[in-house]
Amino acid sequence: MSTTRPYSPGDRGPESGDDGASGMPGGGGLAVPSGGRQARRLSFDDESGVVPLARDFARQALHAWGWLPAASADRRAAAEDVLLVVSELVTNACLHAEGPDELRISCNNKVLRVEVSDRGAGQPAPRTPHRAGRPGGHGMFIVQRLCLDWGVVRTPGVTGKTVWAELGAPA
Repeated sequence: MSTTRPYSPGDRGPESGDDGASGMPGGGGLAVPSGGRQARRLSFDDESGVVPLARDFARQALHAWGWLPAASADRRAAAEDVLLVVSELVTNACLHAEGPDELRISCNNKVLRVEVSDRGAGQPAPRTPHRAGRPGGHGMFIVQRLCLDWGVVRTPGVTGKTVWAELGAPA
């Protein structure tokens, strides 16, 4: 797992430019097919209760993309992992970076990518050593354990960062 690579192997980084998907409260984002890739974006401008909002938005995307309702226990577990990763990344932005600015979720046949942008300067990392019985500090450890890979993208001259994580699509 990576906290230093800005993107996963074989990826050109986060999707740039306007993909036409806008996020609205209540999950009004649009699915956008782009070369076999579907994407949704949710802006958190002036929103409260961003963690449940993000989970609901992700759940709606999973329904739209056929991950839910799950046809098997493995597919259900994969969808629950996505919702947990969304919760952890958005919670970390709330706790350590003055809150998230935007959530982006994209999916192709093999990988689902979650990206949370914020204005924070900190560098997320799993607590080392991880102590399961110790309260707090488990978010990035959970992300690291559930995801194929994860990392941080910073844009020179711009305040903040995007924390991304990729999960395998269910078979």
